[in-house]
Amino acid sequence: MNIHRQIVVFDTPDLDGEAGFWARLLGGEVTDSEDEGWRTVRVDGEPRLGFQLAPNHERPQWPDGAQQQLHLDLYVDDIREAHEHAVASGARLLRPAHDLDADGGFQVYEDPSGHPFCLCW
Repeated sequence: MNIHRQIVVFDTPDLDGEAGFWARLLGGEVTDSEDEGWRTVRVDGEPRLGFQLAPNHERPQWPDGAQQQLHLDLYVDDIREAHEHAVASGARLLRPAHDLDADGGFQVYEDPSGHPFCLCW
């Protein structure tokens, strides 16, 4: 088996809002597809994330809801800078770290469709 591309796809009721958020967060761009129900975020010209229109998408309820299926961990050099960028891009902080000055840790956020992700250091 030859896998020539690997991409994580998010279901969302708002293609443009969701793809736009992740493009801002990752420093990429949104590209359209011939399929009206699909968007791709490219970073440095490479496809990184896909978004599929799902009008009946049920927002995950983190941390106790049954809908969470996966989350992304994004490792950053400067958690304070990354936090400001994520929030300015449209993320919502769900669980702050206990100590931002610790050698390692994470904070939990959600994207506009409610998918959780972590900023880790």
